[in-house]
Amino acid sequence: MQVKARLRAAALAVPIAVISALAGAGGTAAHAAASGAPVYYLSLGDSLAQGVQPNGSGQSVTTKQGYADDLYAVERFQVHGLRLEKLGCPGETTHTMIAGGICSYTSGSQLGDAVSFLHTHNVAFVTIDIGANNVDGCVTPSGVNMTCIAAGIASAEADLPVILTTLRTAAPDVPLFAMNYYDPFLAAWLQGPPGQALATESLTLAGDVNGLLQTVYGAFDVRVADVAGAFLTSDTSRIPFLNVPVNVFAICSLTWMCAPSPVGPNIHANAVGYGIIAATFARTIGRL
Repeated sequence: MQVKARLRAAALAVPIAVISALAGAGGTAAHAAASGAPVYYLSLGDSLAQGVQPNGSGQSVTTKQGYADDLYAVERFQVHGLRLEKLGCPGETTHTMIAGGICSYTSGSQLGDAVSFLHTHNVAFVTIDIGANNVDGCVTPSGVNMTCIAAGIASAEADLPVILTTLRTAAPDVPLFAMNYYDPFLAAWLQGPPGQALATESLTLAGDVNGLLQTVYGAFDVRVADVAGAFLTSDTSRIPFLNVPVNVFAICSLTWMCAPSPVGPNIHANAVGYGIIAATFARTIGRL
């Protein structure tokens, strides 16, 4: 099946990225590691940055099978002695990343702790994923709350420049990489005509959110890993015999959204999905 081959090719990009990293090792970060000072990969963002997945009872828990863990496994071949520091917070929005209020941080917020870490540690690069929780709660089985969506997007539009300016000011020479998002609500397509209408509407929403992220990150010269593309989010063509859109098949294969209760539905990527996110980041980062 063609879609399975495409997903398999994306998963295989993880070891390919390792080979690319080995071939490209030796940049500034590698030199810093050779000097004896510890060098860090700093992961910022929401639950995806922490590798959250559901356990057997459906509770979302932090794991070591997230994209940051997988990306670290790749980049440590490029940056010798690399260490991983994950500051992501499940449920974090752009607003709470600045103001705090969800997870416990020494400074009171994830952004504050990130600045402190950047000031006191030798950081090779930073990844960030933030903004999904601004709008995820606006989508329910009954539909999309457009007032909620508008408020969430407006908050992200106001907050992201503050976050990026703060990080750039704290460490102007540290490479910063971001990502856009897959659309977990495509899974609703399997619930019949009402779910298919919701899935179609959510695809428009995902495009709006990812478009905003691309615009803001682009204004700060932050390279964006196209996770939406890697998850085939925009591919609505039907898979022969199954009569299911490619993007729905992909979201069911790479996340827990189509898993039976009590494990699913859960918006987080599974181990394969996180691997594909890591590979997408690795291709975006290239040689440090």
